[in-house]
Amino acid sequence: MSRRLARLRAFGVRIAIDDFGTGYSSLAYLRTLPVDVLKIDRGFVSRIEERQDRALFRAVVELARSMYLQPVAEGVETTGQASVLRELDCGLAQGFLFARPMPADALPAVLTARAPASS
Repeated sequence: MSRRLARLRAFGVRIAIDDFGTGYSSLAYLRTLPVDVLKIDRGFVSRIEERQDRALFRAVVELARSMYLQPVAEGVETTGQASVLRELDCGLAQGFLFARPMPADALPAVLTARAPASS
């Protein structure tokens, strides 16, 4: 599997580990698979406003960065969670706070509606 992923990366495809911190995700994957992005499971994000959970999330973000991976927070649903993510310098996030799942052809209209006005 590692060779296949490496070949995909050679074509410019970015590889992500999804739902990191749950199930079969493992620290071993971080050093054995050629990945670019670490998507941190929503279970960490849902409690990020609590001090102990914030510390754990911060540690996962720092781990990702130390391995030259882009951290992405999954399951962001509140402005409070988004605020903490900004404090922790986790610049990429996904979740219902930003948009609900939608068909691909609906995305351009959403992006246009949210684009800043040009001067």
